[in-house]
Amino acid sequence: MRNLVVDIGNTFAKAALFNNREIEKSSSTAEFNLAFLEQFAGGEHIDSAIISSVDQEVSEIESHLKSRYKYIRFNAGLSGRVKNNYKTPSTLGLDRLAAVIGAEAQYPGRNVLVIDAGTCITYDFIDSSRNYYGGSISPGIGMRFKAMNEFTERLPLIDFDAGFEGKLGDDTRSAMLAGVQQGTYYEAIGFIQSYSEQYPELQILLCGGDAMFFDSRLKSSIFAHSFETQPNLVLTGLNEVIYQYND
Repeated sequence: MRNLVVDIGNTFAKAALFNNREIEKSSSTAEFNLAFLEQFAGGEHIDSAIISSVDQEVSEIESHLKSRYKYIRFNAGLSGRVKNNYKTPSTLGLDRLAAVIGAEAQYPGRNVLVIDAGTCITYDFIDSSRNYYGGSISPGIGMRFKAMNEFTERLPLIDFDAGFEGKLGDDTRSAMLAGVQQGTYYEAIGFIQSYSEQYPELQILLCGGDAMFFDSRLKSSIFAHSFETQPNLVLTGLNEVIYQYND
């Protein structure tokens, strides 16, 4: 079965073509529209399609897909095997739900912490019995830099620096880098440590646009043996929804 999977996030949209449970190709764009979709999937044999959208209006694209394939609009009620115990499921970010569905599919019967490092950084946990109760949301790396510039008089707007690994800044720029980048890393380590103390066999999955920031640092941490970077985890979860609901 070949499935078209689309995830429209806050900043970028990603599209993938799955052959059963393997990705054949994928692409991302900051401006998702029907022309992009046609260029990506036009001429391909596709059985089913699914879209997850944070807030973008996609009625034109939905009509296009419905006329050609079996189609699903992902929503909070489609949690598959995951037992969604979130108190307000209608407010749960669809990317968070898709990620834990993907995590359960990849590691059934395991305790998994998903760290999705995108516009915001989310920490979502699913236990070995497939229970999902929620997680945590904090500002992403880019958002932290922008906030310091916007809400102060003198701090400049600076960009993420992948090569900076200092813990102590000796000028304004390096102090901001140390505060944001090292602070974000320490935050993640704190969450991982807390969950690991309760669940010693914890599996950690990283995804999102800034996943490699954590990947490079966790490789030298005490948690190196228990984490894995899966940049397409949300897409994987959406593909699983097709199998579970589009018979």
